[in-house]
Amino acid sequence: MNFDIIRTGRAILHVTDLDKSRAFYEALGFIETASDDKNLFLRGIEEHNHHSLLLKKAETPVVEVISYKVRSEEDLDRLAAFFEKQGTKVKWMEKGSQEAVGRALRIQDVSGLPVEFYAEMEPAERLLQKYHLHKGAKVQRIDHFNCMVPDVEKAYNYYINELGFSCSEYTAGEEEKIWAAWLHRKPSVHDVAYMNGFGPRLHHVGFWLKDPMNLIDGCDVLASMGYGNAIERGPGRHGLSNAMFLYLRDPDGHRVELYNGDYLTSDPDFKPVRWDLDDPMRQTFWGHEAPDSWFEEASEVLDVHSNEKVKGSEPTLKKRKPTFVT
Repeated sequence: MNFDIIRTGRAILHVTDLDKSRAFYEALGFIETASDDKNLFLRGIEEHNHHSLLLKKAETPVVEVISYKVRSEEDLDRLAAFFEKQGTKVKWMEKGSQEAVGRALRIQDVSGLPVEFYAEMEPAERLLQKYHLHKGAKVQRIDHFNCMVPDVEKAYNYYINELGFSCSEYTAGEEEKIWAAWLHRKPSVHDVAYMNGFGPRLHHVGFWLKDPMNLIDGCDVLASMGYGNAIERGPGRHGLSNAMFLYLRDPDGHRVELYNGDYLTSDPDFKPVRWDLDDPMRQTFWGHEAPDSWFEEASEVLDVHSNEKVKGSEPTLKKRKPTFVT
C-alpha cells in the first residue's frame, strides 16, 4: 500500500436554508470561515484548515461527499491509479473548482458512499487560545463519520485490507458476523464507523469537544435558544469507545454528534475490542436506550458522477435493531 490517508477531513451537506443552519451551528460554537448566498464554511476552534463542514444551499437535504485528508499530492495520484486498476471510476476535482480545497478525487466506494480524498486546503487562524470567542459547546474539530450500510463486513474488509485502516472495536453476532465496526487512520477510536442498516446513508458526523462539560453547555445553550427539540439522544457515555456523547439533529435533519473522551489506538500491538450484539452495555454504558429514530433515520447520499440520490438497499443480515455505533 503506497498511499497515506491521514484522517477524517470534511463533510459537505446540502441544506435548504443557510440562515437557519448558520444559527444552529453557531449556537454549537462552530466558527464561520467564509460564506456567500450558496455556501457556508465552518470549522472548529482548534482547526487550522479553512473548514471541516461545508453547507450548500439546495432544494433537498442530502450528503454530497465525506472526505479524508491525505499526506501529499502524490498520494492522490497513487489512490487514483489504485482505484482505476480495480475498475472504480474516479472523478477529479481540479484545483480552483472548489473554494479553499486543492486538487481532489471522488469515488463511489464499495458501499455506495460518496467519498473524497484531498491533500491541500487553505489555512485558517487557529482559535484555540482566543477564549473570548469560545461559545456554545465549544466545538474543537471534526472527528469521524458514521455510515449506515447494508453489508458491514464488505466495508470492513475493503477499508482494512485495501485502504489500510485499522479496527479499534467491533460488534459481532451469530457466526461472528460483524454488525458494526470502528475503523481509524489517526490514533483514536475511529475516523469512520459502519453500522448495519438500510443504506448507503450517512448516520452522523462526529465532532470532538475538549471536555464533558461542553456537552452540558451545548444542551443549555440550545435549550435557551429554543433548540431543545434538536437534542435527539444523550448526554451519555458510550460502552463502545467509552466516550461521552450527545446526538443532535440540525434544521434539515442531518445528525451531528458531539463527542469527547475516547482513547489512544496507535500501539502496533493494540487488539480490537469485541462486543457481543446482545450485550446491553454496548449501546449505552449507563443503560438508557436510543430512540427508534436513531436506528431508522439517516441522511441520503449523492452519486459523485450523476449527482443523483443513491438508491438504498436492505441489510444483508437479518433485520433487528442495529448495534449502537459512535
